[in-house]
Amino acid sequence: MSSEDDLKKTQIVEARARNISHNVRCTECGSQSIEESQADVAILLRKLIRDEIRAGKTDKEIYENLQDKFGETVLYAPKFDVQTAALWLSPFLVAGAAAGVWAYQRHKRRTNVHIMALDLVRGVPLTKLEKKTMLDILTPPPPQRKLWWWS
Repeated sequence: MSSEDDLKKTQIVEARARNISHNVRCTECGSQSIEESQADVAILLRKLIRDEIRAGKTDKEIYENLQDKFGETVLYAPKFDVQTAALWLSPFLVAGAAAGVWAYQRHKRRTNVHIMALDLVRGVPLTKLEKKTMLDILTPPPPQRKLWWWS
């Protein structure tokens, strides 16, 4: 039974070490995790992680130790704080900007230049009924989409 327990402990250490190693960037090559890299630094870091797991440290403690020694860039998923907020929020900012541009373009398409010109010429804004009538007359019909599979 002792050899089975040792084997099980070794497998657990290996699984945890691989999981942690996939989330740590190689400080030498930068584009690979230390699990994938064959750089000397990556090999030493993998050994360090296994030693710390055997010493009873939690994954969080190991990540914090690596971050303290090598800086925040050693981890692929940096923590959320004031310095990394732009990194984490950038997808939402880009999506918001795209939605704003789309809404502006849509509004711009609905604002008819002819109605604006009539307002200026007359000096009095059109009534809602006049504006609707003008839009009905001046707005071209939407293009008919032909579906290639439905001919």
